[in-house]
Amino acid sequence: MRPEDARTRLAALGFGTADVETLFAHFDDAERRGKLGHGHARIEWLEAQELDPAARPVKASALPGFDRWESRGALGYLVLAEICAELSEAGPWPVRVVVADAFPTGHLGYWVRWLAEAGLVAALTASSPARLPHPDGGEPLVGTTPLAIGLPNPEGEPIVVDVSMGAVTYGDVIRGAAQPEQLVPFGGEQAHKAFALAVGLEGLISSFVGDTHGIVLVAAKPEFSHFAAELRERAGGLRLPGDA
Repeated sequence: MRPEDARTRLAALGFGTADVETLFAHFDDAERRGKLGHGHARIEWLEAQELDPAARPVKASALPGFDRWESRGALGYLVLAEICAELSEAGPWPVRVVVADAFPTGHLGYWVRWLAEAGLVAALTASSPARLPHPDGGEPLVGTTPLAIGLPNPEGEPIVVDVSMGAVTYGDVIRGAAQPEQLVPFGGEQAHKAFALAVGLEGLISSFVGDTHGIVLVAAKPEFSHFAAELRERAGGLRLPGDA
C-alpha cells in the first residue's frame, strides 16, 4: 500500500492528522521490518472494527514508580504512543511500572525500541482475546501474549526482542498467510513452555486490568548500558533480535 493511500484510509476512519501519523508510523515500521501481520494489513482490519476516533487516553493515577492509564475507548496504539512519549521526555528514575487497558497494541518491539532509543531499558507485554489452545488441543484459552524487551545502546542500534507465544501470529491469520489451526503455542514437543509463558503473562496483566485487554510496561534508566554494544561486537555482524 502506498503511504499516501494508507494515510487517506486512516483519515477516512475519522482520525485527526496527528493520530493518522502515529498509526501510519507504527504500521509502516512493521511493514518495513517484515512484520506484515502488523503492517498495512491492519488498516483494512481497522476498517471492519467499531472505532471512536475522537477518544483520548488519560493517565488516571500516578503513584511513586507506578502509573495507571485508561484508554477511554482510544486504540491501544494511541495509548502506548502517549505513554512512550511521556516516558521518553521525562525518563523514570530508577523505574516506572505502567499499566493500561489497551487494545490493539501492534508489534510491541516498536514501543520498546522507542524507549530504548531514548536511553531506557524496557519490557512490555500485552493481552488479547483468547487465541492459543492448550498444547494438548481444545478451544483457545489465552492470547498470544507477546513479550518485548528493548536494550539501549549508546554506541548504535539498540537490541529489541519481540516474541509472540504463538507458532504464527494472529496478524498472519488476518492477512491470509496462515490458517487459524496453525495458531498454537510455538515449540513443537516443547510447546508447554510457550503456553506456560502465555498463561503467566496474561495472568500478570489481568491482575492490573481485570477482564479487559491491556498492557504492563516496565521502563527504567539503566545503571549500565554496555550489554548491547558488547554483544554486537562479539556477534561480529550476525543479525541480532530486532535488526531489520
